[in-house]
Amino acid sequence: MFRAFAVMACFLVIAASVRAAVQTKTISYKHGNVNCEGFLAWDDSIQGPRPGVLVVHEWWGLNDYARHRAEELAKLGYVAFCADMYGEGKSTNHPNEAGAMATKVRTNVQDWRKRAEEALEVLKSQPQCDKSNLAAIGYCFGGSTALQLAFSGADLKAVVTFHGALVTPTAEEVKAIKPFVLVCHGADDGFIPASAIKSFRDALDAGGVKYEFIAYPGAKHSFTVPDADKHGIAGIKYDKTADEASWKRMQELFAEKFGK
Repeated sequence: MFRAFAVMACFLVIAASVRAAVQTKTISYKHGNVNCEGFLAWDDSIQGPRPGVLVVHEWWGLNDYARHRAEELAKLGYVAFCADMYGEGKSTNHPNEAGAMATKVRTNVQDWRKRAEEALEVLKSQPQCDKSNLAAIGYCFGGSTALQLAFSGADLKAVVTFHGALVTPTAEEVKAIKPFVLVCHGADDGFIPASAIKSFRDALDAGGVKYEFIAYPGAKHSFTVPDADKHGIAGIKYDKTADEASWKRMQELFAEKFGK
């Protein structure tokens, strides 16, 4: 009898852990005539809507790294959706191809923003998502994209950019910014000129934008990506200390803005 009870208890524990597992699925949506393949992650043990976080990939495209970040956010109690900024689920490991795809998107700023806005609408349409509590995060190209959402006046509580390029917003774009902006930057990032940082910060300061700029000592570009070094590109390197510190600061900011 005791053995049967123990077996049943073990079964219930396993069943509960399965139910509490992070769930994921691919969601197709359109950008004009282009089919996009986004990625949704959520914890189905949580009842009701919870804050939503849009995740925007690096210039490599929607790859496993971006998906992993979405799953980590789901474990924290959020519903996360990875945008497919290039369409057709495109991704690459070749820097020339990545650069070409990112440049094609960035060339038309209005279309760039529209791609991000469409992904945000997909996130908002999910039953797990609390549409009144939204954030956007991004890495490298994705960090710039998250900032473009802020410049467009998107109704977000927070925007977090990790080693992203810092485009200087116009005075009108600064006025449109609603979210708190957290910039997580590598102090030794040779891809982001000091002049760009100053111009970006001066614009936000002039407009009274609430933001935080953190430069992690010794950190280079792509400091949050564990296998960044595999590309063999000078100036791109993982930094465990900066990665963990920036992720922690993001969590603190979300707790402040979402009350959880």
